[in-house]
Amino acid sequence: MICFDLLRHRVGPGFRALRGDRRVGCGRPKAGPALRALMFGAALAWSLAFAPGISAAEPVPGGDIASIRDWLVARNPQLRALQADADAADARIQPAGALPDPMASVELREIDPDQPSLLPGNVGSTTYALKQTFPLWGKRGLSRDVARHEAQARQLDRDATAVELLAQAEEAYVRYWHAREAITVVDRLIALLEQVEEVAGVRYALGMAAQQDSIRAQVARTGVQRERIERFAAGREATAALSAVLGRRADAPLAGPTSPPALAVAPMTLDDALQRLERGAHPALQASTAMAAAASSNVDLQRRNRFPDLTLSVGSMQRGNRLDSFEVMLEVEIPFQQRARRERERESRSLQDGALARTDAARSELEGRLGAAWARWVSAREQRQLIEKTLLPQSDANFNSAMASYQVGEVDFGTLLEALREWQGADLARVDASRDELLGAAAVRAIDGATP
Repeated sequence: MICFDLLRHRVGPGFRALRGDRRVGCGRPKAGPALRALMFGAALAWSLAFAPGISAAEPVPGGDIASIRDWLVARNPQLRALQADADAADARIQPAGALPDPMASVELREIDPDQPSLLPGNVGSTTYALKQTFPLWGKRGLSRDVARHEAQARQLDRDATAVELLAQAEEAYVRYWHAREAITVVDRLIALLEQVEEVAGVRYALGMAAQQDSIRAQVARTGVQRERIERFAAGREATAALSAVLGRRADAPLAGPTSPPALAVAPMTLDDALQRLERGAHPALQASTAMAAAASSNVDLQRRNRFPDLTLSVGSMQRGNRLDSFEVMLEVEIPFQQRARRERERESRSLQDGALARTDAARSELEGRLGAAWARWVSAREQRQLIEKTLLPQSDANFNSAMASYQVGEVDFGTLLEALREWQGADLARVDASRDELLGAAAVRAIDGATP
Protein backbone atom coordinates (compact mmCIF):
# COMPACT_ATOMS: atom_id res chain seq x y z
CA MET A 1 0.00 0.00 0.00
CA ILE A 2 1.27 3.47 -0.89
CA CYS A 3 1.88 5.86 1.96
CA PHE A 4 1.08 9.54 1.41
CA ASP A 5 0.26 12.72 3.30
CA LEU A 6 -2.89 14.79 3.12
CA LEU A 7 -1.69 18.36 3.63
CA ARG A 8 -4.10 20.78 5.20
CA HIS A 9 -4.70 24.14 3.51
CA ARG A 10 -4.64 27.40 5.34
CA VAL A 11 -8.04 28.99 4.96
CA GLY A 12 -7.90 31.93 7.34
CA PRO A 13 -7.53 32.79 11.00
CA GLY A 14 -10.54 30.69 11.96
CA PHE A 15 -8.87 27.47 10.81
CA ARG A 16 -5.36 27.93 12.17
CA ALA A 17 -5.95 25.40 14.94
CA LEU A 18 -7.06 22.75 12.46
CA ARG A 19 -3.98 22.62 10.27
CA GLY A 20 -1.80 19.57 10.46
CA ASP A 21 -0.75 16.43 8.63
CA ARG A 22 -2.60 13.15 8.45
CA ARG A 23 -0.70 10.08 7.36
CA VAL A 24 -2.85 7.54 5.51
CA GLY A 25 -2.24 4.01 4.28
CA CYS A 26 0.93 3.25 6.24
CA GLY A 27 -0.18 0.02 7.87
CA ARG A 28 1.95 -2.48 5.93
CA PRO A 29 5.70 -2.95 6.30
CA LYS A 30 7.96 -1.46 3.64
CA ALA A 31 9.62 -3.64 1.03
CA GLY A 32 13.35 -4.26 1.20
CA PRO A 33 15.85 -2.28 -0.93
CA ALA A 34 16.49 -5.18 -3.34
CA LEU A 35 12.78 -5.78 -3.88
CA ARG A 36 12.10 -2.06 -4.42
CA ALA A 37 14.92 -1.80 -6.97
CA LEU A 38 13.60 -4.84 -8.83
CA MET A 39 10.06 -3.47 -8.91
CA PHE A 40 11.26 -0.04 -10.08
CA GLY A 41 13.33 -1.57 -12.88
CA ALA A 42 10.42 -3.72 -14.06
CA ALA A 43 8.04 -0.75 -14.08
CA LEU A 44 10.54 1.39 -15.97
CA ALA A 45 11.14 -1.32 -18.59
CA TRP A 46 7.40 -1.83 -19.02
CA SER A 47 6.74 1.91 -19.52
CA LEU A 48 9.55 2.26 -22.06
CA ALA A 49 8.51 -0.83 -24.00
CA PHE A 50 4.81 -0.05 -24.23
CA ALA A 51 4.62 3.77 -24.25
CA PRO A 52 2.30 4.56 -27.22
CA GLY A 53 4.00 6.42 -30.07
CA ILE A 54 6.55 8.35 -28.04
CA SER A 55 10.26 8.11 -28.68
CA ALA A 56 12.99 9.14 -26.27
CA ALA A 57 14.00 12.16 -28.32
CA GLU A 58 10.46 13.32 -29.19
CA PRO A 59 9.17 16.18 -27.03
CA VAL A 60 5.72 15.87 -25.48
CA PRO A 61 3.53 18.96 -26.03
CA GLY A 62 1.29 20.44 -23.38
CA GLY A 63 3.61 22.36 -21.09
CA ASP A 64 2.62 25.71 -22.62
CA ILE A 65 1.00 27.28 -25.67
CA ALA A 66 4.33 27.49 -27.50
CA SER A 67 4.75 23.70 -27.43
CA ILE A 68 1.21 23.26 -28.81
CA ARG A 69 1.84 25.79 -31.56
CA ASP A 70 5.18 24.26 -32.59
CA TRP A 71 3.77 20.73 -32.68
CA LEU A 72 0.73 21.75 -34.73
CA VAL A 73 2.72 23.69 -37.34
CA ALA A 74 5.31 20.95 -37.73
CA ARG A 75 3.22 17.77 -37.51
CA ASN A 76 -0.44 18.42 -38.23
CA PRO A 77 -1.35 16.16 -41.20
CA GLN A 78 -3.93 18.58 -42.62
CA LEU A 79 -1.37 21.38 -42.77
CA ARG A 80 1.17 19.06 -44.39
CA ALA A 81 -1.39 18.09 -47.04
CA LEU A 82 -2.31 21.71 -47.74
CA GLN A 83 1.36 22.69 -47.95
CA ALA A 84 1.93 19.91 -50.48
CA ASP A 85 -1.01 21.21 -52.54
CA ALA A 86 0.42 24.74 -52.38
CA ASP A 87 3.84 23.47 -53.52
CA ALA A 88 2.18 21.61 -56.39
CA ALA A 89 0.32 24.78 -57.44
CA ASP A 90 3.57 26.75 -57.30
CA ALA A 91 5.19 24.16 -59.57
CA ARG A 92 2.49 24.83 -62.19
CA ILE A 93 3.45 28.49 -62.67
CA GLN A 94 6.39 28.01 -65.02
CA PRO A 95 4.74 25.34 -67.22
CA ALA A 96 1.61 27.50 -67.56
CA GLY A 97 3.49 30.09 -69.63
CA ALA A 98 5.86 27.74 -71.43
CA LEU A 99 5.73 27.05 -75.14
CA PRO A 100 4.03 23.79 -76.10
CA ASP A 101 6.37 20.97 -77.06
CA PRO A 102 7.41 21.00 -80.73
CA MET A 103 6.29 18.27 -83.09
CA ALA A 104 8.76 16.36 -85.28
CA SER A 105 7.54 14.35 -88.25
CA VAL A 106 8.98 12.11 -90.95
CA GLU A 107 6.96 11.62 -94.13
CA LEU A 108 7.86 8.84 -96.60
CA ARG A 109 6.49 9.25 -100.14
CA GLU A 110 6.48 7.25 -103.39
CA ILE A 111 6.92 3.88 -101.72
CA ASP A 112 7.25 1.10 -104.35
CA PRO A 113 4.42 -1.40 -103.72
CA ASP A 114 6.41 -4.22 -105.33
CA GLN A 115 9.44 -3.62 -103.13
CA PRO A 116 8.12 -1.76 -100.08
CA SER A 117 10.69 -0.25 -97.74
CA LEU A 118 10.69 2.21 -94.87
CA LEU A 119 14.30 3.30 -95.33
CA PRO A 120 14.50 6.94 -96.45
CA GLY A 121 17.03 6.11 -99.18
CA ASN A 122 14.79 3.41 -100.74
CA VAL A 123 11.68 5.54 -101.32
CA GLY A 124 10.94 8.31 -103.77
CA SER A 125 11.27 11.15 -101.23
CA THR A 126 11.38 11.70 -97.49
CA THR A 127 10.29 14.91 -95.77
CA TYR A 128 11.60 15.84 -92.34
CA ALA A 129 9.65 18.56 -90.51
CA LEU A 130 9.81 20.33 -87.17
CA LYS A 131 6.66 22.19 -86.06
CA GLN A 132 6.30 24.71 -83.20
CA THR A 133 3.17 26.57 -82.09
CA PHE A 134 3.58 30.12 -80.72
CA PRO A 135 0.73 31.53 -78.59
CA LEU A 136 0.59 35.26 -79.39
CA TRP A 137 -1.06 38.38 -77.96
CA GLY A 138 0.34 37.89 -74.45
CA LYS A 139 -1.50 34.63 -73.80
CA ARG A 140 1.51 32.98 -72.20
CA GLY A 141 1.95 35.81 -69.72
CA LEU A 142 -1.73 35.73 -68.80
CA SER A 143 -1.65 31.95 -68.33
CA ARG A 144 1.32 32.37 -66.03
CA ASP A 145 -0.52 35.11 -64.10
CA VAL A 146 -3.54 32.85 -63.60
CA ALA A 147 -1.32 30.04 -62.28
CA ARG A 148 0.59 32.45 -60.03
CA HIS A 149 -2.57 33.85 -58.44
CA GLU A 150 -3.98 30.35 -57.95
CA ALA A 151 -0.72 29.26 -56.27
CA GLN A 152 -0.92 32.29 -53.97
CA ALA A 153 -4.50 31.38 -53.13
CA ARG A 154 -3.48 27.81 -52.26
CA GLN A 155 -0.72 29.03 -49.95
CA LEU A 156 -3.06 31.53 -48.32
CA ASP A 157 -5.70 28.82 -47.89
CA ARG A 158 -3.07 26.83 -46.02
CA ASP A 159 -2.32 29.88 -43.85
CA ALA A 160 -6.02 30.45 -43.13
CA THR A 161 -6.44 26.81 -42.14
CA ALA A 162 -3.37 27.08 -39.92
CA VAL A 163 -4.90 30.06 -38.12
CA GLU A 164 -8.17 28.20 -37.59
CA LEU A 165 -6.43 25.04 -36.39
CA LEU A 166 -4.27 27.08 -34.06
CA ALA A 167 -7.37 28.70 -32.59
CA GLN A 168 -8.94 25.26 -32.10
CA ALA A 169 -5.76 24.02 -30.45
CA GLU A 170 -5.64 27.06 -28.18
CA GLU A 171 -9.28 26.58 -27.19
CA ALA A 172 -8.71 22.88 -26.48
CA TYR A 173 -5.59 23.72 -24.46
CA VAL A 174 -7.50 26.32 -22.46
CA ARG A 175 -10.14 23.71 -21.59
CA TYR A 176 -7.36 21.23 -20.76
CA TRP A 177 -5.77 23.76 -18.41
CA HIS A 178 -9.14 24.82 -17.00
CA ALA A 179 -10.10 21.27 -16.06
CA ARG A 180 -6.90 20.87 -14.04
CA GLU A 181 -7.35 24.22 -12.31
CA ALA A 182 -10.98 23.50 -11.50
CA ILE A 183 -10.10 20.09 -10.05
CA THR A 184 -7.50 21.78 -7.84
CA VAL A 185 -10.16 24.14 -6.47
CA VAL A 186 -12.62 21.27 -6.00
CA ASP A 187 -10.02 19.19 -4.16
CA ARG A 188 -9.34 22.11 -1.87
CA LEU A 189 -13.06 22.42 -1.19
CA ILE A 190 -13.25 18.69 -0.36
CA ALA A 191 -10.35 19.07 2.08
CA LEU A 192 -12.02 22.08 3.70
CA LEU A 193 -15.28 20.19 4.05
CA GLU A 194 -13.38 17.39 5.80
CA GLN A 195 -11.99 19.91 8.26
CA VAL A 196 -15.41 21.47 8.77
CA GLU A 197 -16.74 17.97 9.45
CA GLU A 198 -14.02 17.50 12.08
CA VAL A 199 -14.96 20.77 13.75
CA ALA A 200 -18.60 19.75 13.78
CA GLY A 201 -17.64 16.35 15.23
CA VAL A 202 -15.62 17.95 18.01
CA ARG A 203 -18.46 20.31 18.88
CA TYR A 204 -20.92 17.40 18.86
CA ALA A 205 -18.66 15.40 21.21
CA LEU A 206 -18.59 18.37 23.58
CA GLY A 207 -22.38 18.70 23.41
CA MET A 208 -22.16 22.08 21.71
CA ALA A 209 -23.71 21.10 18.34
CA ALA A 210 -26.09 18.58 16.83
CA GLN A 211 -24.93 15.44 15.05
CA GLN A 212 -26.73 16.69 11.95
CA ASP A 213 -23.95 19.25 11.40
CA SER A 214 -21.42 16.50 10.75
CA ILE A 215 -23.85 14.63 8.47
CA ARG A 216 -24.57 17.79 6.47
CA ALA A 217 -20.84 18.26 5.92
CA GLN A 218 -20.60 14.67 4.64
CA VAL A 219 -23.51 15.24 2.25
CA ALA A 220 -21.90 18.45 0.97
CA ARG A 221 -18.58 16.67 0.46
CA THR A 222 -20.25 13.89 -1.54
CA GLY A 223 -21.90 16.48 -3.77
CA VAL A 224 -18.54 18.14 -4.41
CA GLN A 225 -16.99 14.75 -5.20
CA ARG A 226 -19.67 14.27 -7.86
CA GLU A 227 -18.72 17.62 -9.34
CA ARG A 228 -15.08 16.51 -9.35
CA ILE A 229 -16.02 13.50 -11.47
CA GLU A 230 -17.72 15.82 -13.97
CA ARG A 231 -14.73 18.15 -14.08
CA PHE A 232 -12.38 15.22 -14.58
CA ALA A 233 -14.50 13.94 -17.49
CA ALA A 234 -14.40 17.40 -19.06
CA GLY A 235 -10.62 17.32 -18.78
CA ARG A 236 -10.49 13.95 -20.55
CA GLU A 237 -12.64 15.34 -23.37
CA ALA A 238 -10.39 18.40 -23.68
CA THR A 239 -7.32 16.15 -23.82
CA ALA A 240 -8.83 14.06 -26.62
CA ALA A 241 -9.88 17.20 -28.54
CA LEU A 242 -6.41 18.72 -28.19
CA SER A 243 -4.73 15.52 -29.37
CA ALA A 244 -7.07 15.36 -32.37
CA VAL A 245 -6.20 18.92 -33.45
CA LEU A 246 -2.51 18.14 -33.09
CA GLY A 247 -2.90 15.01 -35.22
CA ARG A 248 -2.07 12.62 -32.37
CA ARG A 249 -3.78 9.59 -30.88
CA ALA A 250 -6.63 10.36 -28.51
CA ASP A 251 -4.79 8.57 -25.68
CA ALA A 252 -1.40 10.12 -26.42
CA PRO A 253 0.15 11.62 -23.27
CA LEU A 254 0.33 15.37 -22.78
CA ALA A 255 2.62 17.32 -20.52
CA GLY A 256 0.97 19.14 -17.64
CA PRO A 257 0.56 22.93 -17.96
CA THR A 258 3.39 24.73 -16.21
CA SER A 259 1.52 28.05 -16.05
CA PRO A 260 -1.77 29.61 -17.16
CA PRO A 261 -2.01 30.00 -20.96
CA ALA A 262 -0.77 33.33 -22.29
CA LEU A 263 -2.99 34.43 -25.21
CA ALA A 264 -2.19 38.05 -25.86
CA VAL A 265 -4.58 40.21 -27.88
CA ALA A 266 -3.19 43.28 -29.61
CA PRO A 267 -4.04 46.44 -27.61
CA MET A 268 -6.64 48.03 -29.84
CA THR A 269 -10.37 48.71 -30.02
CA LEU A 270 -12.98 46.72 -31.90
CA ASP A 271 -13.11 49.47 -34.51
CA ASP A 272 -9.36 49.14 -35.08
CA ALA A 273 -9.72 45.37 -35.46
CA LEU A 274 -12.57 45.79 -37.95
CA GLN A 275 -10.56 48.29 -39.98
CA ARG A 276 -7.63 45.90 -40.03
CA LEU A 277 -9.96 43.17 -41.26
CA GLU A 278 -11.38 45.52 -43.88
CA ARG A 279 -7.89 46.02 -45.25
CA GLY A 280 -7.69 42.28 -45.87
CA ALA A 281 -5.29 41.24 -43.13
CA HIS A 282 -6.80 37.78 -42.70
CA PRO A 283 -5.30 35.08 -44.96
CA ALA A 284 -8.77 33.83 -45.92
CA LEU A 285 -9.58 37.26 -47.37
CA GLN A 286 -6.22 37.36 -49.10
CA ALA A 287 -6.90 33.93 -50.61
CA SER A 288 -10.28 35.10 -51.92
CA THR A 289 -8.64 38.21 -53.37
CA ALA A 290 -5.99 36.08 -55.07
CA MET A 291 -8.67 33.85 -56.61
CA ALA A 292 -10.50 36.96 -57.83
CA ALA A 293 -7.26 38.18 -59.45
CA ALA A 294 -6.82 34.77 -61.09
CA ALA A 295 -10.37 34.95 -62.42
CA SER A 296 -9.75 38.45 -63.77
CA SER A 297 -6.60 37.32 -65.60
CA ASN A 298 -8.54 34.38 -66.98
CA VAL A 299 -11.19 36.77 -68.37
CA ASP A 300 -8.44 38.61 -70.30
CA LEU A 301 -6.99 35.31 -71.47
CA GLN A 302 -10.31 34.06 -72.83
CA ARG A 303 -10.87 37.38 -74.57
CA ARG A 304 -7.49 37.15 -76.28
CA ASN A 305 -8.27 33.63 -77.42
CA ARG A 306 -10.33 35.33 -80.12
CA PHE A 307 -7.05 35.99 -81.92
CA PRO A 308 -5.38 33.00 -83.57
CA ASP A 309 -2.06 31.44 -82.64
CA LEU A 310 0.75 30.90 -85.12
CA THR A 311 2.40 27.59 -85.93
CA LEU A 312 5.76 27.57 -87.72
CA SER A 313 6.99 24.46 -89.50
CA VAL A 314 10.51 23.98 -90.95
CA GLY A 315 11.38 20.92 -93.01
CA SER A 316 13.66 19.39 -95.62
CA MET A 317 13.13 16.82 -98.39
CA GLN A 318 15.46 13.93 -99.08
CA ARG A 319 15.68 12.14 -102.42
CA GLY A 320 17.91 9.15 -102.51
CA ASN A 321 20.88 9.90 -100.31
CA ARG A 322 20.86 13.71 -100.56
CA LEU A 323 18.74 16.58 -99.31
CA ASP A 324 16.92 17.97 -102.28
CA SER A 325 15.09 21.00 -100.93
CA PHE A 326 13.85 22.86 -97.85
CA GLU A 327 10.42 24.13 -96.90
CA VAL A 328 8.87 26.59 -94.46
CA MET A 329 5.19 26.55 -93.56
CA LEU A 330 3.02 28.89 -91.47
CA GLU A 331 -0.27 27.70 -89.95
CA VAL A 332 -2.94 29.96 -88.43
CA GLU A 333 -6.01 28.88 -86.48
CA ILE A 334 -9.32 29.89 -88.01
CA PRO A 335 -11.62 31.30 -85.25
CA PHE A 336 -14.62 29.44 -86.53
CA GLN A 337 -16.23 28.19 -83.26
CA GLN A 338 -17.35 31.62 -82.13
CA ARG A 339 -20.27 30.37 -80.03
CA ALA A 340 -18.04 28.06 -77.99
CA ARG A 341 -15.54 30.87 -77.53
CA ARG A 342 -18.24 33.28 -76.36
CA GLU A 343 -19.46 30.69 -73.83
CA ARG A 344 -15.94 30.28 -72.45
CA GLU A 345 -15.72 34.05 -72.08
CA ARG A 346 -19.06 34.10 -70.28
CA GLU A 347 -17.86 31.32 -67.99
CA SER A 348 -14.73 33.29 -67.09
CA ARG A 349 -16.77 36.40 -66.27
CA SER A 350 -19.14 34.39 -64.08
CA LEU A 351 -16.18 32.86 -62.22
CA GLN A 352 -14.82 36.34 -61.64
CA ASP A 353 -18.14 37.57 -60.26
CA GLY A 354 -18.34 34.53 -58.01
CA ALA A 355 -14.82 35.07 -56.68
CA LEU A 356 -15.58 38.71 -55.86
CA ALA A 357 -18.83 37.75 -54.15
CA ARG A 358 -17.06 35.09 -52.08
CA THR A 359 -14.56 37.71 -50.96
CA ASP A 360 -17.37 39.96 -49.73
CA ALA A 361 -19.09 37.02 -48.03
CA ALA A 362 -15.88 35.96 -46.29
CA ARG A 363 -15.30 39.51 -45.06
CA SER A 364 -18.86 39.77 -43.68
CA GLU A 365 -18.53 36.41 -41.93
CA LEU A 366 -15.21 37.31 -40.35
CA GLU A 367 -16.55 40.67 -39.20
CA GLY A 368 -19.49 38.97 -37.51
CA ARG A 369 -17.25 36.40 -35.84
CA LEU A 370 -14.86 39.14 -34.71
CA GLY A 371 -17.66 41.18 -33.14
CA ALA A 372 -19.04 38.19 -31.23
CA ALA A 373 -15.59 37.02 -30.10
CA TRP A 374 -14.64 40.52 -29.00
CA ALA A 375 -17.80 40.83 -26.90
CA ARG A 376 -17.18 37.46 -25.19
CA TRP A 377 -13.56 38.33 -24.50
CA VAL A 378 -14.31 41.77 -23.01
CA SER A 379 -17.21 40.49 -20.90
CA ALA A 380 -15.21 37.56 -19.49
CA ARG A 381 -12.25 39.82 -18.71
CA GLU A 382 -14.47 42.24 -16.79
CA GLN A 383 -16.07 39.38 -14.85
CA ARG A 384 -12.68 37.92 -13.91
CA GLN A 385 -11.44 41.29 -12.70
CA LEU A 386 -14.60 41.79 -10.62
CA ILE A 387 -14.29 38.36 -9.04
CA GLU A 388 -10.58 38.71 -8.26
CA LYS A 389 -10.76 42.26 -6.91
CA THR A 390 -14.13 42.22 -5.13
CA LEU A 391 -15.99 38.91 -4.83
CA LEU A 392 -13.10 36.72 -3.67
CA PRO A 393 -11.93 39.07 -0.87
CA GLN A 394 -15.52 39.53 0.29
CA SER A 395 -16.33 35.81 0.33
CA ASP A 396 -13.01 35.04 2.05
CA ALA A 397 -13.74 37.53 4.80
CA ASN A 398 -17.29 36.19 5.12
CA PHE A 399 -16.07 32.61 5.57
CA ASN A 400 -13.41 33.52 8.14
CA SER A 401 -16.00 35.47 10.09
CA ALA A 402 -18.50 32.61 9.90
CA MET A 403 -15.88 30.10 11.03
CA ALA A 404 -14.84 32.17 14.00
CA SER A 405 -18.47 32.74 15.00
CA TYR A 406 -19.35 29.04 14.66
CA GLN A 407 -16.50 28.01 16.92
CA VAL A 408 -17.92 30.14 19.72
CA GLY A 409 -21.53 29.21 18.93
CA GLU A 410 -22.68 32.57 17.56
CA VAL A 411 -23.88 31.17 14.17
CA ASP A 412 -25.32 27.81 13.17
CA PHE A 413 -23.65 25.22 10.96
CA GLY A 414 -25.80 26.09 7.93
CA THR A 415 -24.38 29.62 7.92
CA LEU A 416 -20.83 28.27 8.04
CA LEU A 417 -21.49 25.77 5.24
CA GLU A 418 -23.08 28.41 3.04
CA ALA A 419 -20.14 30.77 3.61
CA LEU A 420 -17.72 28.00 2.61
CA ARG A 421 -19.70 27.25 -0.54
CA GLU A 422 -19.80 30.92 -1.50
CA TRP A 423 -16.05 31.30 -0.97
CA GLN A 424 -15.03 28.27 -3.00
CA GLY A 425 -17.79 28.96 -5.53
CA ALA A 426 -16.25 32.37 -6.09
CA ASP A 427 -12.88 30.72 -6.68
CA LEU A 428 -14.45 28.34 -9.21
CA ALA A 429 -16.18 31.31 -10.84
CA ARG A 430 -12.76 32.97 -11.13
CA VAL A 431 -11.34 29.90 -12.89
CA ASP A 432 -14.37 29.70 -15.19
CA ALA A 433 -14.14 33.41 -16.02
CA SER A 434 -10.44 32.98 -16.81
CA ARG A 435 -11.37 30.12 -19.14
CA ASP A 436 -14.00 32.22 -20.90
CA GLU A 437 -11.58 35.12 -21.25
CA LEU A 438 -8.94 32.88 -22.79
CA LEU A 439 -11.47 31.28 -25.14
CA GLY A 440 -12.56 34.73 -26.27
CA ALA A 441 -8.93 35.73 -26.79
CA ALA A 442 -8.33 32.60 -28.88
CA ALA A 443 -11.37 33.44 -31.03
CA VAL A 444 -10.16 37.01 -31.54
CA ARG A 445 -6.66 35.80 -32.40
CA ALA A 446 -8.15 33.40 -34.98
CA ILE A 447 -9.41 36.42 -36.91
CA ASP A 448 -6.77 39.03 -36.12
CA GLY A 449 -3.80 36.87 -35.06
CA ALA A 450 -0.55 36.23 -36.86
CA THR A 451 -0.17 33.37 -39.33
CA PRO A 452 1.98 30.50 -38.01
